[in-house]
Amino acid sequence: MDRSNPYEAAFEAYLKTQGLCYVGVDESRRSFLGDVSVKNLDFIVLGAAGARLLVDVKGRQFPGGPLGKERYVWENWSTQEDISGLDSWLRLFGSGYIALFAFLYRLQPSVEIPADTPDLFVHRDSRYLIRAVALEEYRRHMKVRSPKWGTVCLPNAKFRELARPFTFFSHALPMELGANHAQDQDWDLVESLRFAVSASPDPGAQTEDFSAGD
Repeated sequence: MDRSNPYEAAFEAYLKTQGLCYVGVDESRRSFLGDVSVKNLDFIVLGAAGARLLVDVKGRQFPGGPLGKERYVWENWSTQEDISGLDSWLRLFGSGYIALFAFLYRLQPSVEIPADTPDLFVHRDSRYLIRAVALEEYRRHMKVRSPKWGTVCLPNAKFRELARPFTFFSHALPMELGANHAQDQDWDLVESLRFAVSASPDPGAQTEDFSAGD
């Protein structure tokens, strides 16, 4: 994670308020799987009901667009690098983990939303709403958004169908995936966290910033 990123800082604050065990992955250190450099995920979270979550946070503003030309669309785009990176972490950690995109929407003052809406919270005087989509579902239904920038997205209707409050994964979902696999096929949680915080640095590596929110 990058604590200078307001969306990732807000998500960390949210995890703390929920009393969840988590590790924020240091994005200043590029990770390698063998000789291949991969994009870091942002958080590893242990859900209250036992789910093990690999989370890539996507910060978006709602509505988007300039003043007077706002677009009331729940933007959910990501990059092909995001997809392949999160998939690589999921294959490394094993079938006992669930990879997620957590879309963190910073709500503009004009947006009215019931105070009891799930995963609506305030951080540093800004209101945020979290909606998450499992990588497996996202990849199955995604469409190319921009070949030039390598971006993909979910159609709006499909996003509304698949997106769930983050608490669905962190509090309601038990650790059932991989239950039929032998224990040694999946990393132990502690070992996974240890690996995440000791990722090999690559000082020369740079990645193009496609959005101020990522």
